[in-house]
Amino acid sequence: MLFSRRLSVLILVAALAGCGTGDTEAEQTQPQRGGTLTFATGDAEPTCLDPHVGGNMPQKIAGIHVMESLFTMTEEGELLPWLAESGVMSEDGMTWTVTLRDGIEFTDGTPFTAEAVKANVEHIQDPATESSTGYLALEHVDRVEAADPLIAIIHMTQPDVSLMESFAQTWLAMESPVALQRSMEENCTSPVGTGPFVIEEWRKQHSITYSRNESYSSAPATAGHEGPAYLDTLVLRFMPDASSRYAALQAGDVDVIDSAQPDTIAQAQAQDGQIRALIGVRSGASTRLELNTGGVTFSDPLVRQAFMIASDIDAGVETLFFGTVERSTSLVASTTPHGTSHDDAFVFDQDRANDLLDEAGWVLGSDGVRTKDGERLTVRIPVSTNQSIPAEQSLLEQIQAQAGQVGFEVTLEPMDLASWYAAAGAWEFDAITAPYGKSSPDVMRIIFHSDGIEPAPSGYHANNINVRNDELDSLLERANQDAAERGELYAQAQQIIIDGAYVLPLYDWQTRVLYRDDVAGLRLETNLSAPWFHEVWMK
Repeated sequence: MLFSRRLSVLILVAALAGCGTGDTEAEQTQPQRGGTLTFATGDAEPTCLDPHVGGNMPQKIAGIHVMESLFTMTEEGELLPWLAESGVMSEDGMTWTVTLRDGIEFTDGTPFTAEAVKANVEHIQDPATESSTGYLALEHVDRVEAADPLIAIIHMTQPDVSLMESFAQTWLAMESPVALQRSMEENCTSPVGTGPFVIEEWRKQHSITYSRNESYSSAPATAGHEGPAYLDTLVLRFMPDASSRYAALQAGDVDVIDSAQPDTIAQAQAQDGQIRALIGVRSGASTRLELNTGGVTFSDPLVRQAFMIASDIDAGVETLFFGTVERSTSLVASTTPHGTSHDDAFVFDQDRANDLLDEAGWVLGSDGVRTKDGERLTVRIPVSTNQSIPAEQSLLEQIQAQAGQVGFEVTLEPMDLASWYAAAGAWEFDAITAPYGKSSPDVMRIIFHSDGIEPAPSGYHANNINVRNDELDSLLERANQDAAERGELYAQAQQIIIDGAYVLPLYDWQTRVLYRDDVAGLRLETNLSAPWFHEVWMK
């Protein structure tokens, strides 16, 4: 049984002194049933609440309250049961036998069985579903056999030692097979799961209201509370502006916010304890700039190397993020196993950058922009205003200014999430920051294997560096088939990417939550650090 993986997970809880309420000590420490909690998110509003469709972080944030996964993870990264009891890989790696928990029902009354697992896998793999994240995670699954009501046998086209880790993600969460037979529009509006809450209303461009699932009985192994949620109602508000979210939290109009600005986290920690902070690293890839080698600008490795060292990323992260995150030189998050740091590859050196650009034949013009064969040295970076907070945008502006000092003409193109996906899918960029979460180092195969250059059914391609390298592909494939050797194989693969100067790592992708002192029991569900409200109660 492959449940032995451990990670170094950063979960920083800034618990400040003072309660700020007049409740008795017993009332403050004993969970109270009832009440409404309002959570304001800065992530984009999903276009579909079914996480099988597409598969992005806004869908996880909205969907985890309704739909549950086969497995979960501890804070240390150990895989544990959730809707499944166990997952065992055959000796040849060509089948996985998944044993399910008994007695679980979807909120429409449909039993959770092996047939439901089969229906969910088929739904994700169906091109009509337009899945990307789930689809890519199941790339090596051939079919699911319902051998028994509680035993699903997953047949593979090739071994995948990361498969159970993939099933710990909301994008592969279990949905009612009866509900899946509805139209995509119906299922996007009100997906049906086994979770602690049920969707009551989705007011588009405003909020989603959830009510407690009174029959809830499938809490994950990591939970501190097994029965129905304490809250009567959970409201997820869409508030894209960071300042407005924080002001609403201070005023008591909302109880929890995410995507908190680093400076507001610092402010909260300096106050009297009425606002607290919870920070977690989202597993998968680090936040990074990926360079499109298929364009004019970054087809030359000398130009890519110059761009890597033209900006002082270390100083920018330290200044703009107020100590809430450190500079990363790894391709994957600090919570993802087998990541390797490469500090020497990203040392700020504008003199060296100028020399490299000179060697590549790019001539500095009177306007400060280099040209070659009539082409300007331009770097187009689409920026999703829904996926980044002001501090992150400020770091890109610093890169724009400092890269400009050596002759790059960097243009930042702000756009909403839908436009960003369209630009990414059409390769309308020279560099891009593209978050990608996954609960295992197999994220490297998804975003760097040449298969990822071709779009998934959703139209999204995971590979943004546009590189076809047989040696890299082989290393990534072998690493996903050999648990004993994958550490060394991933190290070799990362070195190829670093040597090719395809990716500029920046910092860990984070969940940054602020919440009021009268919110108790809040934690981050450790896979991708989404706020988890099943155990939350109001003082």
